[in-house]
Amino acid sequence: MYYKIILFSFFAFVFSSNSFGQQTINSTIMHNGINREFILYVPANYTGNEAVPLLFNFHGYTSNATQQMWYGDFRPIADTAGFLIVHPEGTVDNSGNTHFNVGWGGSTVDDVDFTRVMIESLANTYNIDTTRVYSTGMSNGGFMSFKLACELSDYIAAIGSVTGSMTLGSPSNCSATHPVPVMQIHGTSDGTVDYNGTIFSEPVPAAVDFWTNFNNCTTTPVIENVPDIDPSDGTTVEKFTYSNGDNCSEVIHFKVANGGHTWPGTAFSTAGTNQDMDASLEVWKFVSQYDINGKMGCATIGINETVSSNLVLYPNPARSHVTIEGLNQASKFELFSILGERVLDGEISKASNSIHVADLQKGMYFLKVEGEVFELVVE
Repeated sequence: MYYKIILFSFFAFVFSSNSFGQQTINSTIMHNGINREFILYVPANYTGNEAVPLLFNFHGYTSNATQQMWYGDFRPIADTAGFLIVHPEGTVDNSGNTHFNVGWGGSTVDDVDFTRVMIESLANTYNIDTTRVYSTGMSNGGFMSFKLACELSDYIAAIGSVTGSMTLGSPSNCSATHPVPVMQIHGTSDGTVDYNGTIFSEPVPAAVDFWTNFNNCTTTPVIENVPDIDPSDGTTVEKFTYSNGDNCSEVIHFKVANGGHTWPGTAFSTAGTNQDMDASLEVWKFVSQYDINGKMGCATIGINETVSSNLVLYPNPARSHVTIEGLNQASKFELFSILGERVLDGEISKASNSIHVADLQKGMYFLKVEGEVFELVVE
């Protein structure tokens, strides 16, 4: 197993370091005596100069990594947001179908440890921010994401499930060590993973309630209607947001009325596919706000305010530059977009305490410096 991983790392390093443009790399790792396959997508803007997030995109039961890469496609988003995507390939179960082991059918494959090995191996090859590892997936892949939230929370910062749920009975065995932000997207007419539960799955509302309570979120949601921009698809969407959880965590549920066992917004639309929203975009917008410690910028208590009385940020809003008063020593700073993308970093000091922001797009940002977080508006 040692040699397999080293060889994979070496070749992936060569390809990623000396090639330009998007890369789709088919790779294998020997894990527990099984030659495991996965497809890695490296976006065009990856340089290796700074750490980037990693997103797992798990396929559904009987499907495969290639199909999921196209069906629940995050690649155009990665090309602008700058994260790596892993599309793992499931193993064949006793019925001859590809699957990820989430506790069904007597499978003995350890897909949780397989995921851990992929994270650690890829982190040895690519410059990955291991505090920003996320999981998503379709159906069985959604179940797998919930399983990782419970059993691999030392790596998983947030998850998004599309047409999946939690394996029946699994909430009582969940061992997550920190609040895990969760997005659940599910159709009320799903004929495969019934919205109201099956002999193998928790009802979707029960899974949402579990994570709402686990994260200590407000139990009364804010409910919004997603604009019905495509009435011809025969579906509508309600968005339920449970907020104010520990570490600023949230649970969000998109309930697709008349939606089937489908990925909203996919280019491969069939009956029951909602086109009012893009599930891939919604998942990324949600999970990318978080690292392993919670929502980035969680400590912020308001514009022009910070939890520290020693630092003062002005002007806010800013146009050309922002100044920080109260620094006693040279300090590193990081500036994040509302999607959690690091857009600027550097060092400031008492003698040089201004940050140039004129080249940034207008909008809201989070500025981290000396352990404090400010909300900053650039106009």
